Amino acid sequence: MRVLVIEDDGQVRDAVVIALRSAGLAVDEAACWSHAELNLTMNAYDCLVLDRMLSDGDSADQLYRLRRRGLAVPALMLTAMDDVRDRVAGFEAGADDYVAKPFSTAELVQRVRALCRRNGATRPTVLRVDDIEVDAARRQVRRAGVLLTVTPKEFSVLEMLLIHHPAVVSRSELIEHCWDEMADPASNVVDVIIAQLRRKLGEPQIITTVRGAGYRLAATERK
Repeated sequence: MRVLVIEDDGQVRDAVVIALRSAGLAVDEAACWSHAELNLTMNAYDCLVLDRMLSDGDSADQLYRLRRRGLAVPALMLTAMDDVRDRVAGFEAGADDYVAKPFSTAELVQRVRALCRRNGATRPTVLRVDDIEVDAARRQVRRAGVLLTVTPKEFSVLEMLLIHHPAVVSRSELIEHCWDEMADPASNVVDVIIAQLRRKLGEPQIITTVRGAGYRLAATERK
């Protein structure tokens, strides 16, 4: 899941970005709307986290304009403006959730995850392929009923493979959705995570490499 955080207060932005990345989400950040719009034209996001008042305008106005242009990505507004009229104005502009400052980063992470799941509302919470089960709500992975310990990044990559099963998922798609703009597309980060997943999932191997195309999950037969 990939999130765009738009916040001009450096300390607040850093706290939000660190909390979301620690929870396994890929996060891009912007300090103003001009930078944010560039991100939106280049990347696909599962959720926006935006400060209500930025140096270059009211985010409610900007969000309303983007909604009219067809932007459907769920948006959570952060604000020190906690008056009921301000919250109503945010919702009328197209916000899906509203969090007043100061806020709990733990609660913010859960609210962002909920919005990301809403963005894929037609997708079941628990995904299954063969004997692999991924529970998006609990962030748990099981194989043959056994709970496995995986890192947030391993979870994100495996979830992507299950979502797109039986199609092949390219390296660039994995980087786009599971990493943020800090990732180097030429690095071997995807290969490392795939190798770790294969080791943790054990035999028989279910993640296959499609040469020149990417990775996919293949049904297996246990002996």
